[in-house]
Amino acid sequence: MRYLKVDLDRKVKTLQKNIYFEGLGADALKTIAGYMRLHEVERGETLFLEGDPCAGLHIVQSGGVKLYRLSPQGRQYIVNVLEEGATFNEVSVFGRGANPVNAAALTNSTVWVIEVKILRDLISDYPEYAQKIINNFAENLRKLVNRVSEMAFFQVTHRLARLISRLSEEELNGVSNMRLTQDQIAARLGTVREVVARSLRELERNGAIRVENRRIHVVDKDVLAQITQGKWN
Repeated sequence: MRYLKVDLDRKVKTLQKNIYFEGLGADALKTIAGYMRLHEVERGETLFLEGDPCAGLHIVQSGGVKLYRLSPQGRQYIVNVLEEGATFNEVSVFGRGANPVNAAALTNSTVWVIEVKILRDLISDYPEYAQKIINNFAENLRKLVNRVSEMAFFQVTHRLARLISRLSEEELNGVSNMRLTQDQIAARLGTVREVVARSLRELERNGAIRVENRRIHVVDKDVLAQITQGKWN
C-alpha cells in the first residue's frame, strides 16, 4: 500500500459526491479534505483486519474491495463487494470499537481514508451530518435484514438466482475488471464452491442461464424470476 499525493480540489470533489458529505458547506468540506489520504493497493492486498483499531472511513475511488469474515475453521464469508464510490467501515468510525470485518482489494484499487477524529467532531458541529449517518445506517440495516431473510427462507439455488438477477452480466463476468469467482459467489451466499457449481448446473437445466467459458449469461429472465421467488423445483 502506498500514498498518492492529491490536491485539495480533487479531495473536495470526491466528498461532494459521497452520500455522507453531499450538501455540506465549502468550509466543512475543506476541513475534512485536510484529513483524508488516497491509498493505492494491489489486488489481494489487505486494507485492514477484523479486530484492529479503526483507521478511518474508507471510500473506493477506483477498483473493488471485498469485506469478509473468517470462521474458526478459516472459511470465508463475504459480507459485501464494493465498487467505485462506495463507503465502508462506518461501524467502527461512528459506533466506535474495533473493525468488525476484514477488507481486501479485489483488483488493483485506490481507496480514500478519512481520519476518525474529524468525522466524530463533525457530528456535534453539523447536525445535518449526524442525520446522514442515521439514514445510511438504517439503509445498511435493511440490507442486512434482507440478506438474513434470504439465508433463512431460500435454498442456495434460489439465493444464487437472486444474486444473478441483481447483478448485471458485466458485474458477474468481470467486464469492468471485477469478475466474481465461484469461491467469491459462494462466500456471498454463505455456502461453498461445490454447492454453487451444482446450483449453476441446476439453473442451466431449468433454462434460466447458460454458463460458457466460465461466464454466466441470462437466457430466460422470466424463469430466473420464478426461481428467485422459490417457485421452481
